[in-house]
Amino acid sequence: MEIYDYIITGGGSAGCVLANRLSADPAVRVLLVEAGGSDRHPFFHWPAGFAKMTKGIASWGWQTVPQKHLGDRVLRFTQAKVIGGGSSINAQLYTRGVPADYEDWVTRAGANGWGYRDVLPYFKRSENNQRFANHYHSYGGPLGVSNPISPMPICEAFFQAGQELGIPFNPDFNGRQQEGLGYYQLTQLNARRSSAATGFLAPVRSRPNLTVRMQAQVLRVLVEQGRAVGVELVAGTSRTPIIARAEREVIVSSGAIGSPRLLMQSGIGPADHLRAVGVPVVHDLPGVGSNLQDHLDLFVIAECSGDHTYDKFNRPHHAAWAGIEYLLFRRGPVASSLFETGGFWYADGVQRDRSPDIQFHLGLGSGIEAGVSRMPNGGVTLNTAYLRPRSRGTVRLASADPAAAPLLDPNYWSEPHDRIMAIKGLRLAREIMRQPAMARFVAREILPGVGEDSDEALFRYACANAKTDHHPVGTCRIGAAEDPMSVVTPDLRLIGIAGLRVVDASVMPFVPSCNTNAPTIMVAEKGADHILGRSLERAEAAQEH
Repeated sequence: MEIYDYIITGGGSAGCVLANRLSADPAVRVLLVEAGGSDRHPFFHWPAGFAKMTKGIASWGWQTVPQKHLGDRVLRFTQAKVIGGGSSINAQLYTRGVPADYEDWVTRAGANGWGYRDVLPYFKRSENNQRFANHYHSYGGPLGVSNPISPMPICEAFFQAGQELGIPFNPDFNGRQQEGLGYYQLTQLNARRSSAATGFLAPVRSRPNLTVRMQAQVLRVLVEQGRAVGVELVAGTSRTPIIARAEREVIVSSGAIGSPRLLMQSGIGPADHLRAVGVPVVHDLPGVGSNLQDHLDLFVIAECSGDHTYDKFNRPHHAAWAGIEYLLFRRGPVASSLFETGGFWYADGVQRDRSPDIQFHLGLGSGIEAGVSRMPNGGVTLNTAYLRPRSRGTVRLASADPAAAPLLDPNYWSEPHDRIMAIKGLRLAREIMRQPAMARFVAREILPGVGEDSDEALFRYACANAKTDHHPVGTCRIGAAEDPMSVVTPDLRLIGIAGLRVVDASVMPFVPSCNTNAPTIMVAEKGADHILGRSLERAEAAQEH
């Protein structure tokens, strides 16, 4: 039997942060357990490696159940299975959302202590920003944040097209305001991906009090007399369970899908569901696996009038040159995340929401994640997602077998409002692509296609082509202890069981109006202080020494 002070289940963005912060005390023994393997392959470190990850590399290979509001379509649902989690395979976009997102957590969900003024210092604590040092940004933290190294001219045309429609240029989506189009800041440092694994975990792997187990899957959390006391896991190819005990806490940080899955496998969750799949009920907690939210992505693909994007680098001789350019000069296509340009605006130009509710990602190619066969001059993609969906879904177990894939039902567009707003966002994306500034680069629209203009036609297009933006949250949400659908209290303790916390994107009551990696890292930074029982001021003082 192995004995530790803290056991962290999941080596993703949150788990790597926690491993760093908790093991800083040499007297504390920490175990980090990750089901996936290492991030040694160059694709995990080269920014453009993201394109390979969207095809399923280093993921669990899960998919949704048929989405009844999208014509029963089944969507691929990529969830990382590698050290660093989503931060090792994502498009490296560093976005935080807007202050109102976090105020909603407090006022609408009872997540006291998670308002914008409370969380901003934790965003800044992790940040090593290469450009900004102001009220909103800092430098010197573990997470590299930088601007694109070698953007293409079509990106500037995209900004001009927005201005032709009255959408301003914005140099910092994480600053004073989110509105506008611009370059995303990226989790990169020196033209390499800065994941939670490289930024937070790698520098401390040699700590003697930190044990990292990869290719090891936690089967269940062990609970004795109402307290979490450890975990049961299997490592490598062995099916013989290993028991690891935690003298202080077990911290579940397996993500918005993995965390409720593990809790339910442990008998913690909706009692009726657990009985139905043959899992003995340890603690009836109805909110586990409910409240699933995600951003659904629609896109426009256009054929270019020349080699204005990176499509040509799919050809072997161009790919070879791109690799050489990157290795020698740290620039060019390989140094690009391929989605480093975009922005935020309003689906409804007349009745605007409290902040932008549509996000754009300009993809410098035609088939980076989904698309069409190769075009003579390559293509360009403009993704669009409605940011504040009202639809709610679930994560459930398919059976009592820990090896079985979970049943994932984001329940996209169950609320008609989401469909209306998403299609408005798609129309806006088409308008941007049709502006005069883009005419220098764009020859014609390929998808949705000329003549596909009615709401019904765009709905059929969405049913056939929509995809996840990989932003699931909410399945173990923060809330007041008396709320029957809350899973954790504001200090991230699991309601009803001692010695057990959840720290990852699953605790977010509402999905932020942005990509979710930066908010997840913030949750882990703040969660570490809760676990250690210290205030932000005390934590900062400790760091200085």
